[in-house]
Amino acid sequence: MHMISRRLGRLVYLTAPLALTFVGIVLLSLGVAYLFIHTYRTLEGLPPIFSLLTLQFIPRLWRGVLLLTVGVGVLGYGLWRLSELVVIPVDEHTQSPDGELVVGFQHAERPPQVVVLSGGAGMLVLASLGTHVEKMTCIVPIHDPVEYYYRAAGLFNFQNVYYVVPTPTPLDVVAELDDGQHVDVRHIALNPSLADRHVERLMLHDPAAAHTALPRLVAETIRDADAIILGPGSLFESILPNLLLDGFRQAVAQSRARKIYICNLMTEPGRTTGFGVGDHLRVMKQYAGFSPDYVLVNAQRIDPDVHRLYAAANQSPVYLSPEEYEETAVLAGDHDSQRRLVIEGSVVIEADLSSSVIQYTATLENPNQSRAVRVLRHDGDKLTATILELLRRT
Repeated sequence: MHMISRRLGRLVYLTAPLALTFVGIVLLSLGVAYLFIHTYRTLEGLPPIFSLLTLQFIPRLWRGVLLLTVGVGVLGYGLWRLSELVVIPVDEHTQSPDGELVVGFQHAERPPQVVVLSGGAGMLVLASLGTHVEKMTCIVPIHDPVEYYYRAAGLFNFQNVYYVVPTPTPLDVVAELDDGQHVDVRHIALNPSLADRHVERLMLHDPAAAHTALPRLVAETIRDADAIILGPGSLFESILPNLLLDGFRQAVAQSRARKIYICNLMTEPGRTTGFGVGDHLRVMKQYAGFSPDYVLVNAQRIDPDVHRLYAAANQSPVYLSPEEYEETAVLAGDHDSQRRLVIEGSVVIEADLSSSVIQYTATLENPNQSRAVRVLRHDGDKLTATILELLRRT
C-alpha cells in the first residue's frame, strides 16, 4: 500500500486537469451514445452486426454495469501508467525563448533494496553502497551485541544505511572443531594453539533457541530485499550464526532476492584452515539450505611479503583451483559473453576486490610498542562497483 500511494501521489499536480478531462470524456461519450440511439431508432434495415456491436442481446441494466466495469478498469490502468511519469510543476514566472518549457525525462527504475549479513567490520566496508541503493539494511550477528552494535553505530554516518538485530537477546554459538573440541566461536581466534584446526560443526549452545521467532521488521526486510549480500566477514563467526535460526534461514531461502556471497580473502586460523572456494560454498549450503546465486572471489595476486606474513599466522589466500570447477555459464547481460565458473551451483566471479593497507599492531606483552605491517583488506569501493555492476546486468 505504501508503494501504491507513493506512486499515485505523483499525480497530485494533475488532479484538476484529470478531473476536467474525465468530465469532458463523459460528456463526449454521452453525445456518441445519443447519436447511436438516434441512428438505431430511426434507420431501418441495419445489418445484424450493428445489434451485436451495441450489445442489444444483453439487458439494458447489465449492459450499463458491464460498460461501467470495463470503463473503470481501463481508467485505472491508464492512471497507473500515467503515474510512471514524474510531473514537474512550472510556475508562471518560468522563462523560456518560446514561452514553453519542454522536458525530456525517462523514469528510472527504483534503486534496489539491499540486505547485508556480516560482522561490524564487513558492514563498514560496504557502507558506501548505501549511496547507490534505496536502503541498505545490515543484520548483525546473533552472538556478540557489544562489539557488533558498537561498530554498527558508526553506520549512522552513512546515507540510507540501517541496522537491525535478529533476536531480542544475544545467543551463544559453539563451534565443534575437527579434533572434537567445543569452543565458543568468538574465542577461536584468541587461542593460537587452535590455528591449524578447522570447524566441523556450528551450533547454538541452547538448541531450543533455533525456534526463536524472527522479529517482524527483520522478516519484512528480507522479504522486500532485491539483493542479500553475505559478507564480507568471518564465515563461521559473522555470516553463518544467524542462519542457525529456523525462521531466519527460511526467510532468506524463500526470498526472491539475488544472494551474493563475498568469499574471504584469506583462510581463518582455527575456523577455515585449508578451505578453498568450494569448501566455503559447501558449508554455506549445509547451513543455509541453498547455494548463493553469485560468489565474488578476489583475483588479485598477493605481494610475496604480505603472503609470508599471513603464512606465518597459518593463513593462506582463498583462490579458485581448477579441480573445483563444475561447469561454465554465461551471465545474462554479459556483452562479451565471458564464461563464468560454476561451483556448487553458484556462479563464481573473480575480480580485484582488495587493497593492501598499513596496520599498526601491538602485543599484550608490550602494549606501548607497535609495528607497522602491510595487510590485505576488502576494498569498499571495489566491492561496491562490482556489486552494482552485477545488479545492473542480472
